[in-house]
Amino acid sequence: MRVSLDNVREMDRQDPLADFKRRFALPEGVLYLDGNSLGAQPVAAKQAVDGTLDQWRTQLIKGWNQGWFDAPERLGNLLAPVIGAQDGEVVVTDNITLNIFKLLGYILDKRQDERRIVLSEGGNFPTDAYIAQGYCRVSGNEHRFLPEGGNLAEHLDGVAVVVLSQVNYRTGQLRDMAATTQLVHEHGAEIIWDLAHSAGALPIDLNGAGARYAVGCTYKYLNGGPGAPAFLYVHRDHLDSTWQPLSGWHGHTSPFAFQADYTPANDISRFRTGTHSALIYSALEASLSMWAEVDMQALRDKSLALSNLFRECLEDIFAARGIEDITPAASQRGSQVSLIDGENGYAIVQALIARGVIGDYREPGLMRFGFTPLYLSYEDVWQAAQHFREVVESGEYQDPQFHVRGAVT
Repeated sequence: MRVSLDNVREMDRQDPLADFKRRFALPEGVLYLDGNSLGAQPVAAKQAVDGTLDQWRTQLIKGWNQGWFDAPERLGNLLAPVIGAQDGEVVVTDNITLNIFKLLGYILDKRQDERRIVLSEGGNFPTDAYIAQGYCRVSGNEHRFLPEGGNLAEHLDGVAVVVLSQVNYRTGQLRDMAATTQLVHEHGAEIIWDLAHSAGALPIDLNGAGARYAVGCTYKYLNGGPGAPAFLYVHRDHLDSTWQPLSGWHGHTSPFAFQADYTPANDISRFRTGTHSALIYSALEASLSMWAEVDMQALRDKSLALSNLFRECLEDIFAARGIEDITPAASQRGSQVSLIDGENGYAIVQALIARGVIGDYREPGLMRFGFTPLYLSYEDVWQAAQHFREVVESGEYQDPQFHVRGAVT
């Protein structure tokens, strides 16, 4: 290793984000490099959930008028600055899959031309394409794939809506949001940005990039907890009277009037559907309140420094052991390192997990390591790299126990 333990401890002493680590309830002896799948628990989250449980016990149904009912909009306003949006442009609701379905219907209902093609990206996390295909089946629209690595400009003829991830879940490739949005709009199409692997990982400026629609999740870098709700963004200039297709009662302009016919709310609330969990919203609110204190540029700088450190510590072993590093260059990278070992990747990750170094594995052969600057120190990453080296050089991963597949990888 080129970097010494003394080096990384000095980096930690100079880290402006170092104090955030104490605000997370991390298990003793665990080096957690899987925040790109599920973020760690903020200390305040348990306190918030306990408070909501007490509220439920003492206030019963009165809790809905004590902050439960308006949580989707309130949390949306807390989240808005993190993604470069304004108050009233974000609602926290449902999940990414449902929110893409809503936006597809909303956008296509607004179009006055004959364009009816929905374009999804090949090689992306599959749920975005699955729901686009499902929407097209029930709506009579046409679904197409942008080939992985293909030139987007060559595939936009006749396209109405494009669904793209800002950061690719496999490689960590970061797209230029402003340039891509401009390209899609110039070709007469709309774009729905999926921010699942960028929200909370790097600075985002939806308004500044000219983005009109976006979705994202809150349980990865935003640390909302398992199953935490997703969010949906619509630029204020594109909120109008159009329906979205999942017209649930919480999206009605007067939910408790119990009218026979549906009238969508005249703001971002139209994208709500039905009753949400006050418990999980309280955990997420505790995390989002903390994000108001985070310097996003400092977060980005540390993210890149952590991933660079991990790679620098291991670059010699990658070549020696035939491990392919497909991580993009810093300017085009999200907040992860992506490595491929088609034969041994799964077993290596399992051997690391047994040592308390938690990354994740995706077929085929992909080892992903997420770098979450709020609760990872430079020494954490240095130690994780040391474990990786020992697992690979010793052949520890060859133990049969590390080749047994679980239901979730």
